[in-house]
Amino acid sequence: MIETEHHGLAALEAGKKGAKTVFLFLHGWQDNAASFSSVLSDMVTSDPEHYYVAIDWPGHGLSSHKASDNYYHFFDYIDDLHQVVVNLSANRLVIVGHSLGALVASCYSAAFPDKVSALVMIEGLGPLAESERNAANRLRTGMLSRQRLRKKSPRTLRDQKEALKLRMAANQLPETLLWPIVERGTRFDGQHWYWSHDPKLKCDSLYRMAEEHAHSLMREIQCPSLCILGQQGFHHLKDHSQRAMCFKNLQVTSIPGGHHCHLEQPKSTAELIFALLNKIQTSD
Repeated sequence: MIETEHHGLAALEAGKKGAKTVFLFLHGWQDNAASFSSVLSDMVTSDPEHYYVAIDWPGHGLSSHKASDNYYHFFDYIDDLHQVVVNLSANRLVIVGHSLGALVASCYSAAFPDKVSALVMIEGLGPLAESERNAANRLRTGMLSRQRLRKKSPRTLRDQKEALKLRMAANQLPETLLWPIVERGTRFDGQHWYWSHDPKLKCDSLYRMAEEHAHSLMREIQCPSLCILGQQGFHHLKDHSQRAMCFKNLQVTSIPGGHHCHLEQPKSTAELIFALLNKIQTSD
């Protein structure tokens, strides 16, 4: 358990603690650290001399939920990440983020360029953004989503098999790939099974930055960066030329698979991450 100011973050750890190079893995929305278990396995088998740690974001997996009056604002994830990075005290830090994790990692790398040696974004390229004209509608939608949640009872599950079937339907992936996430992401209270993530995660954001703000952040990222896209992943990421130009040192590549391409192609993902490490080691 990694302690931060307000809550404990659960983590999967492997390799050599205290190593010069630390790989920090950040999962996506409503996933958990087990999203990276197969990538971690491949990487630590290839090179056990590094330290590998995958956290559960607050409100996800085995990590604590935030207080009942505290929602999950995007910028608070950046604060959570900073507390983890400070505690790691890494000499060379490589951050690997998937989806939400990629969005957070890109913003953190912009705000603290001295702390990040390399950045890997899987199915994400910089923070989410939208037209400033949508500000009032987003605020209204977000507030109403919170009100609906207050009136809603937590969803119960018959068992973990039902949870697995729901994830398979949502992600269009086989059970062998999704089972580690489901196993870590469900809990039993003695009578019923529940998703272990905080229901407040499903509330809509109250605010999203404009594209100009996102571009400004991405221009501040100093480290070598890699964007890994699934060939059948999120469609809006395919047209990445405008954002890619904001980065000082970015490689964009694609691998077979969808939005969870790192689950489908763990070996290829591990090889791409190690190739980026070799790149920064050569330039040291």
